[in-house]
Amino acid sequence: MRPISEEDLTTRARIRDAAMALFAEQGVKATTIRGIAETARVSPGLVQHHFGTKEALRQACDEYVLSYMREQVNVGVTDRNLAKPEFIENVHRTAPPLMKYLGRALVDGSPAAAAMFDELVSMTEGQLARGEHSEADHRARATVLTAMKLGITVLHEHVSRALGTDLYAPQGALRVGKAQLDLIRPEFLGRELFDQARTGLEKVEGQQ
Repeated sequence: MRPISEEDLTTRARIRDAAMALFAEQGVKATTIRGIAETARVSPGLVQHHFGTKEALRQACDEYVLSYMREQVNVGVTDRNLAKPEFIENVHRTAPPLMKYLGRALVDGSPAAAAMFDELVSMTEGQLARGEHSEADHRARATVLTAMKLGITVLHEHVSRALGTDLYAPQGALRVGKAQLDLIRPEFLGRELFDQARTGLEKVEGQQ
């Protein structure tokens, strides 16, 4: 088997990103291999060469979104980078297409949507367990918090309209992030984590 070249990896990523955008915009059922190929500026045969079927491509998108979320939790929360503007700005720049895809997947009820939701709950539960209320029902709290946060993603068009600014633009993401912290008690996340998140958002706001 020949090694995977850098060009192959770049082409594969471009196809995946094109598929995510189309899946988010029109759903998996309405999206075709040909449409993905046209958006990625490659041939349908090349799409099939890299991914085989549309279902395999959808699975690759699911895995990419989950991998991204795990990475951001590790870098931002576990490694304590929430107070750094560069971390927040990077998330604001890279997250929108993935979150739009996730929102559509949850609405469409794709086979992987339940697994993605459950993993997000588990990641959230792990962080809440480090907070100040060791006796709390962290599973219930994590489930509700995840549903609330993903509700913003699913309803992003309505949220953007109500705000008068695109939720996925830096200014809209900043407003939503601050509002979320305003609605959450510091001890719910843990004072240290809460303060880091607040500091990071204030630093980003100060740079705008």
